[in-house]
Amino acid sequence: MEIYPLKKIIVVCGPTGIGKTGFAIELARRFNGEIIGADSMQIYKYMDIGTAKPDNAERELAPHHLIDFLEPDKEFDAGRYMEMADGAINDICSRSKIPVVAGGTGFYIKALLHGLFRDRNADVNVIARLEKEKEEKGSHFLHERLSILDPESAGRIHPNDGFRIVRALEVVEVTGSPISTFQNQHGFSSQRYNPLEIALCMDRSELYHRIEKRVDMMMEQGFVDEVEWLIGKGYGCDLKSMQSIGYRHVCDLLHDRASIDDTVRLLKRDTRRYAKRQLTWFRQDREAIWLSPQETGKAEEIIKEFITGKQ
Repeated sequence: MEIYPLKKIIVVCGPTGIGKTGFAIELARRFNGEIIGADSMQIYKYMDIGTAKPDNAERELAPHHLIDFLEPDKEFDAGRYMEMADGAINDICSRSKIPVVAGGTGFYIKALLHGLFRDRNADVNVIARLEKEKEEKGSHFLHERLSILDPESAGRIHPNDGFRIVRALEVVEVTGSPISTFQNQHGFSSQRYNPLEIALCMDRSELYHRIEKRVDMMMEQGFVDEVEWLIGKGYGCDLKSMQSIGYRHVCDLLHDRASIDDTVRLLKRDTRRYAKRQLTWFRQDREAIWLSPQETGKAEEIIKEFITGKQ
């Protein structure tokens, strides 16, 4: 049987606010590439300022895929991301261009590179029963049950994330084991692509300063108006997308649960904490090459060797 080589892709990852968008665009322009987003929030329509989504000018510099396509009240997960990213990569490669995956959602990137465990088909009857319970009693009710049956998964899954709560409950109810057990056994050991992974880093104090400046800029650009518009369109603050960093903070402001000063202060604090968690995640990847956002020249040399090499 003939074995075909894995497709080569470039991955640009790193914490929020570090400059992944500009870095990825520069690489895409130098190597005839197209960008595939790997951000769990930039997928949503209308949520532009709070997600630091590439603007129209940036999208004109390099084609972008998997951003700005989903309604804020729709479900989405890593499995669907993997399928859509696969399609985008196949399309880009078919036109002899280079896929550049760029974003800060580490689980999306890991799923794309190594796949997700698929040990069994879900029990449709159990899923249907759990979905009915979710509709009648809410996802928070099911999340409380999950915290008893599978506290590890409950700690990772947001109480508003009904899709993942139902999936985790189905696994533990049918198999008697938490979903985390199967995920750990999977170990993300399979290899779906041949990636060159570039992780961006900088001095922690400088990164935090950039984050704080970006929060101030978001507020100046009309972030509060953006959230108010979303609420007016029927996208309530209880949605998973609206419970993300930034949007939940402004929701509290608009519902008089926080002052403007407290909103800005907490948003800066929580974004710094999120960046720290992202750095911890990406530092676990031993294959990543760490560069500063200014080292596009060095990245270009590494990518040239990667593209022309036989690996």
